[in-house]
This record gives sequence, structure tokens and C-alpha cells, in this order.
Amino acid sequence: MRAFTYERPADAGAALQAIARPGAKYIAGGTNLLDLMKVEVETPAHLVDVSRLPLAQIDETENGGLRIGATVTNSDLAAHRLVRERYPMLARALLNGASGQLRNQATTAGNLLQRTRCYYFYDTSKPCNKRTPGSGCSALNGYNRIHAVLGASDACIATHPSDMAVAMTAFDAEVETQTAGRGSRQIKLADLHRLPGTTPQTETALESGELITAVRLPPPPAGGQVYRKVRDRASYDFALVSVAALIDIDGDRIRAARIALGGVAHKPWRALDAERTLVGKPANANAFAAAGAAAMAGARGYGHNDFKIALASRTVARALADAARQQKG
Repeated sequence: MRAFTYERPADAGAALQAIARPGAKYIAGGTNLLDLMKVEVETPAHLVDVSRLPLAQIDETENGGLRIGATVTNSDLAAHRLVRERYPMLARALLNGASGQLRNQATTAGNLLQRTRCYYFYDTSKPCNKRTPGSGCSALNGYNRIHAVLGASDACIATHPSDMAVAMTAFDAEVETQTAGRGSRQIKLADLHRLPGTTPQTETALESGELITAVRLPPPPAGGQVYRKVRDRASYDFALVSVAALIDIDGDRIRAARIALGGVAHKPWRALDAERTLVGKPANANAFAAAGAAAMAGARGYGHNDFKIALASRTVARALADAARQQKG
């Protein structure tokens, strides 16, 4: 680990000033950044600790949604009464991530901004366009079992590792940010993360130094909600495929549905075409299977990860069926 300087600003304004220093990066829980610093994938010259900023509140909004502060820990968010009652899919997604010790440390904003767990990204002896643009993607012809099957490019086939972000994407969450120049703004979570294209090193829509201050959840939609995660081991592992599914049934017909997937793309993947195929259809296995197939239309495997396409399709169908049963009680 290379030498660095450190400061702990007292408020967001001071943090925005501090981040303007050359080579500065924000740190809160540090569960991802410190690992990357140890292997010199990240080499910040200055750390700006935002963990003590007054951003650790969870507040109910006037319209019945929630405003979640950026430094709320994953454990506190999963345990919050309103999250468990209104957004149980989010609570389950959080509890499916990492270990209890890491959830006690990891923050809401940090979870959204964690970087890929691609083997080659962490191995500085291998080419990686995220670390060194233009050097190539070792995963394309390497061992790519955990890699993307949707939205990838020849420049990068890495996946985003967050469970929390998948559930929040299905809930149509928005991210609140602050910048030194133009004040605050809101970004739809579905637009926060970028697909790799030819610039996989640019992972989000955030400007340099932009600080996430909160995440807003709209009021929860009607119907059942389920988060399913498929992984190689039952704990402390990232998703091969995960699905956040919400479904609202009127009689025997599907009135509305939302589907987001994790483990399959460079960002949480909203399966809009699959959602549209469900509206007005009977809530049965055939409709759920068709939605699973639609969710993976255009998917491409790279050898070791070919199995993900069928796995994701089946997981979407299973999650929708579970959500439908939940609504029916």
C-alpha cells in the first residue's frame, strides 16, 4: 500500500473542498477501497473520510417513501422497521450481501459505488481496460465464469457486484448528490451506473468529486416482492445471478411488474421488455417463463459463463412465481 494523507471533514461543504486535492478519494466504510489499495489497483494520494458526516439518518418522506442517508450502514438499513415492513425485498438483498461484519461497516453510498470483483481487475499483472484504458480485457478469452452476459462490450465484460443496488433499481430509487460547483441534483439509480462501451474506466454518471448524500425510495408498489440470489456458496459470495421481482395481480391477471437482475451486467439490469410482456397476462408459469426468456433476449456468453443465460431466465421465472404467491398470501 502506498503512502497517503488523510482528513475527516466536519460537513459536506468541507468534504467537497477536500476532494478537490489532487489524487483525493472519498472513504467511508472502506470495505472495497482498502482492499483495492492493498493490491495497488487504487492509489489515492489523499483520503477524505465522510463516515462521520451527518448522513446516517433514515427518514420517511411526505409521500410515504424513504430517504436513506449515504452513510447508513447495510446492517442498520436491513434492520430498519420501515424497510422490513414496506421494502422487504431490499432487506433481503442487503442480508444476502457479504458477511455480518462487513454489513456493519459498509455504507449505502459505498455499496452503490463498489467496483467489480473481476479477477483480472484485481490482478495488476494482467491487462484490464478498467485499470489501464486501451490495454485490453483479459476476461474475454480468459476464465470468465462470473462475468457479464448482458450489456457487455469487447472492452469489458465485468459485472457490478451489489445486491442492494439491484433491489433499489427495481424500486425506481433516486440518488441525491452534491457538487462544489452546481449544488445538489438527483439521479435515477437506473442511470447512475454506465455500461462499459469503449470507456469501461468510467463507471458512473457522477462528476469528479461529486458526493452522494442520500438515496430516495418512492412509496413501495402494490403486490408481492421477492429477491432471489444464486451463488456458489450460501454466504459471503457474490451473485452468479440475482433477481429482484415485483408483481401486482388483479384477479388472475398481471397488472404491473418490475424485474431487475444482478450478476449479469456492468450495472443492475432492468428487464423492461420482460416487464412489458407480463402486463395483462394470466399470472401463471407460462407467463413467468416467457418473461424469463424475454429478460435474457440478446444475452451473450463468453464460454465459461454460458450457463448464466439459462440460469438467469429460470431465476426470473422462479422469482416472479414466488412474488405472485406472496401477494396471494
